[in-house]
Amino acid sequence: MQISDLPYPDPGVPDARTGPRFLLWLGRGQLGGQARSLAWGLLHFGGVAGLPYAVGLGVDAVVRRDGGGLLRVGALLLLLGIAISLGDAMLHRTAVTNWITAAARVQQLLARKTAELGSALTRRVAAGEVASVSTGDVEKIGWFVEAVSRFLAAALTVVAICVGLLFYAPAIGGVVAVGVPVLALSVLPLLPRATRRADVQREKAGKATELASDTVAGLRVLRGIGGEELFLGRYREASQEVRRAAVRSARMWALIAAVQVLLPGALMITVVWYGAVLVTDGRLVVGELVAAFSAVATMLYPLRHFQEIAMAYSFSRPSAARAARVLSLTRTGDGGPADAGAAAPAPGGDLYDPETGVLAPAGAFTAVVCGDPDLAGRLAERLGGHPTDSVAGARSALLGGVALDELALDTARELVLVQDKDPVLLSGTLRELFDVPASGSVTPAAALEAAQCDDVLDALLQSAPDTVRDPMDARITERGRSLSGGQRQRLALARSLVTDPEVLVLDEPTSAVDSHTEARIADGIAALRSGRTTVVLASSPLLLDRADRVVLVHEGRALPAGTHRELLLGEPRYRAVVTRETDEEQRRAGIGLAGPAEELTGIEESA
Repeated sequence: MQISDLPYPDPGVPDARTGPRFLLWLGRGQLGGQARSLAWGLLHFGGVAGLPYAVGLGVDAVVRRDGGGLLRVGALLLLLGIAISLGDAMLHRTAVTNWITAAARVQQLLARKTAELGSALTRRVAAGEVASVSTGDVEKIGWFVEAVSRFLAAALTVVAICVGLLFYAPAIGGVVAVGVPVLALSVLPLLPRATRRADVQREKAGKATELASDTVAGLRVLRGIGGEELFLGRYREASQEVRRAAVRSARMWALIAAVQVLLPGALMITVVWYGAVLVTDGRLVVGELVAAFSAVATMLYPLRHFQEIAMAYSFSRPSAARAARVLSLTRTGDGGPADAGAAAPAPGGDLYDPETGVLAPAGAFTAVVCGDPDLAGRLAERLGGHPTDSVAGARSALLGGVALDELALDTARELVLVQDKDPVLLSGTLRELFDVPASGSVTPAAALEAAQCDDVLDALLQSAPDTVRDPMDARITERGRSLSGGQRQRLALARSLVTDPEVLVLDEPTSAVDSHTEARIADGIAALRSGRTTVVLASSPLLLDRADRVVLVHEGRALPAGTHRELLLGEPRYRAVVTRETDEEQRRAGIGLAGPAEELTGIEESA
């Protein structure tokens, strides 16, 4: 896999049981890239390892006054220089390719998991943690994957240097062969503590990221209640904890780096001293001493990769654990298989939620009223085939008697579409926005008309360049930032309508529009979705009055359904939610001081 071939046609099914298993799975998926990187690394480090022997041969040739030998050494040095340069360039190229492809694979896996779970993902994992995994963690995971091949090349080179010295200068080579393993293993006792400190730093940094993400997401509310400074103080304190943890971690890695400078220096001094003694005794020639000294000095370069692989693993292990935690989530609340592949239900089945008892008959426009917005959000998730974790063993809704979470994901998405209360608009043209899987029965023009988007089209056309004549070719900025909240909401509604699924679930689709526009949108939805199953979670009388039937969910259970007017007259609990009655008004209504007819008249006048 080359960078130009990204993204992967299929990133595969990851082994997300643990962080180390996930790293091993990533490494196995890039064996070809690892082999190429290892080969170029061996060429590079082999050229570096050959320099001491070439220098030793050159010194011997000078001592013997062998001109031909000196020329041969010069040619050898030229070849080694070419090998070092070419190997270094290609090693860097292949290593970066391994890094980017590993990070891209993780990004694709996370994107696929996000698309599979939808908004249910942030109900199980904090939004800040998801953001941390998809940004900083993927880089650390890619770092470890690409560092493995360079470490293996460095380790094989160190072994080759030691073996070569044993044959070239046995008297001094034994000292080097004994000292190098000590150098390589000297930092092992320090690694557990360094890893623990790195884990603490990562944990605190992740919490700080989550806090920052949640604070930014709720900044408008925080300013409204005067809690902005309180949360800024909390984030300031969390960031200082991250700084202190980072300093403690850096001290350990600095100590490891110091040990890897001190011990090789001690070995070098030992080699020079012992080699000088051997030269004086006549058991070692000067060229062999120079070769041994150069070999020890050269080994400092590949030995640095021992520290790098330790750091890469220490930093990537918690990152891989967080990624594995996200990737191990499934659509089912009990951790079952994401796609069991049950047979799709026959068309025209009723939609039923077993937890609340909400029933949406096939082909009807059903409105659901929940006094608790969180309960409405969880109900929308279940109706879309994502059981929530609120109840142990909870299941998703049934369509035609078949559980949606037992269907293949593509099948479930074709049958039921859920638009949550905060839909997202991606950047691009309006035509691209409506380029979604659809039945073809509803045109974009009809959907835009039903969602009352005339003023949105005018606004997009006015802000577009003069060369744009068709509003469908006008561009929408990222997340629709150039549009108002109501305009974004109506465009998202039109996008949902154009898909024309068998079942459409809308969570507060008109909460950001005025009452006159809301009334027209309600009529448009009812007309465009005639004969199709539509569920709207709302408490607006304008929407509820257009529904074929209305269901009130009280204390987690559905009460008997009826029309909007029937429930206003006969169900005080429904009237209290829809009219926003105070406790005093509810008590007055309960003892007959305000009759149902008067209440109904007042509601109609306000509507």
